[in-house]
Amino acid sequence: MSYLGVGVSPGNVPVYHIGTDVKDVGRKVRLAELILRSVVCVLALVSALLVATNSQVQEIFTIQKKAKFTDMKALVFLVVVSAMAAAYSLVQVLRCGLSVVRGSVVLSKPLAWLIFSGDQLMAYVMLAALGAALQSAIFAKFAEPELQWMKVCDMYGKFCNRSGEGIACSAVAWLMMVIITGISSFSLFRLYGGNKGTKIGAGW
Repeated sequence: MSYLGVGVSPGNVPVYHIGTDVKDVGRKVRLAELILRSVVCVLALVSALLVATNSQVQEIFTIQKKAKFTDMKALVFLVVVSAMAAAYSLVQVLRCGLSVVRGSVVLSKPLAWLIFSGDQLMAYVMLAALGAALQSAIFAKFAEPELQWMKVCDMYGKFCNRSGEGIACSAVAWLMMVIITGISSFSLFRLYGGNKGTKIGAGW
């Protein structure tokens, strides 16, 4: 071992480069996370806009009736949650972008727990909003005679189609969010790794 801080290995001593491999994996994970969060941000925003700006006027017996998303509380819930998901994802995209640009941003355990908890919470809230919207969409499409609910989509076809597009965007965004929760859990629990390779690459 040199006193200048440069390691010199004899021919009979194996040299391992675990830290480099872990850092390469870390860069790939950061890039994947950045892409996924960007997709969630865009899809959640598109979902909110599609549903919130959706309306259709139908004339029934000389009376004009306008259908809008506020007529269904489930769609209102979906719009609010989608907007929250878009805003949350935007903040995380900025964080991930900074991490990718700098190459190494120290991720403390409290911050990792905060991100992990936020991702979990957002995924569950998105699932709740998606489930409520899907249930309302099914009732609107196929009706429920026992509850005296008629097929609303027979009269407001354009409104239902556009709402369906918004729900589909929300569903894809939720699936991406599920993958992100896996990445955030990986980023968290790798900080508790016992080997040196994990500790070397944990600073992101």
